[in-house]
Amino acid sequence: MGYFLETLFGGLMSGMLYALVGLGFVLIFKASGVFNFAQGAMVLVAALSMARFSAWIPEWLGIESLLLANILAFIVSAVLMVLIAILVERFVLRHLVNQEATTLLMATLGISYFLDGAGQTLFGSSVYSIDVGMPKDPAFVLESMFEGGVLISLEDLTAAAISAILVLVLALFFQYTTTGRALRAVADDHQAAQSIGIPLNRIWVIVWAVAGIVALVAGIIWGSKFGVQFTLSTAALRALPVVILGGLTSVPGAIIGGLIIGVGEKLSEAYLGPYFGGGIEIWFAYVLALVFLLFRPQGLFGEKIIDRV
Repeated sequence: MGYFLETLFGGLMSGMLYALVGLGFVLIFKASGVFNFAQGAMVLVAALSMARFSAWIPEWLGIESLLLANILAFIVSAVLMVLIAILVERFVLRHLVNQEATTLLMATLGISYFLDGAGQTLFGSSVYSIDVGMPKDPAFVLESMFEGGVLISLEDLTAAAISAILVLVLALFFQYTTTGRALRAVADDHQAAQSIGIPLNRIWVIVWAVAGIVALVAGIIWGSKFGVQFTLSTAALRALPVVILGGLTSVPGAIIGGLIIGVGEKLSEAYLGPYFGGGIEIWFAYVLALVFLLFRPQGLFGEKIIDRV
C-alpha cells in the first residue's frame, strides 16, 4: 500500500505540472480558437530568460542575495513575456483577424520557430540551471500508518502547490472577471465580440501575456527539476494529451486531464511496465489521447460543436 501511495502522489504532482503547461494551450485557444504550437517555445524562452537573468543580475548590480536576484529575474522575465505578447499581436495576430483557423495555426508554428531561434541568439545554447530555493530532499510521511512511511519529493510537492494556486487563480479570473468573460466571448466569435465593443487586439495581448506568465512559471519549475536546455520546447509538448483529454476550451479540464495523465503514467509504468518490458510511461498519454479522439474528440469537459446545414 505504501508503494501504491508513493506512485499515486508522484503521479498527482507530475500531473499538476502537466496541467500548468496544458493551461497555456487552453488560454490561447479560448481567446483565438486556434491551437498554439508556440507554447512549448514560450516555456523554453521563459525558462532561458529566468536562468540567464538570475545569473546576470547579481553581476550587474552586485547583489549577493539569491532571493532578491531571483525576484528581479522573475520580474524581468515576466516583462519579456509581456513584450513578446505585444509583438505577436502587433506583427502577427492583428493582420490575421477573422482568418481561417488553419492560417492562425501556421502562424503559431512560425512564432514557435522564431522564438526558438531568438532564444538561442539572446541566451546561448548551453544547458543552464535554475535555483529558486525549491527543496530537493525527499521526506517520509504517514510513518505511523505504513512501515517505513511513504516517500514524498518535497520539490514535486512544492511545484504541485505552486501550479495548483496558479491554476485556481486563472480559473477564477476566467469565470468571475469582466476581462475573463470578454476572453470567452472572443473565443466564441471574433466578429460578434467586435460588434459589441470588445477590443480584440487588447484581448489577444492580455491572453498571450497571461499564457506567457504561465509558461514562465512552468519553465521555472521544469528548469529547476531538469535544467534548461533546448529540448524543453519539445518536452512541453508532452502536455498535448492533457488538453486533448480535458478539452481545449476548459480550464478545469486542463487540471483534471493533467492529473489523470500524471497518475496514469506513473501507475501504468509501476504495475504494467514489468509485464511489457517498461517504457509505458513514454507512450501511455498518447494512446489515451488517441482513444479520446476516436470516441470523444471534444474531451471530458470540452464543448461539443454541432454544425447545422
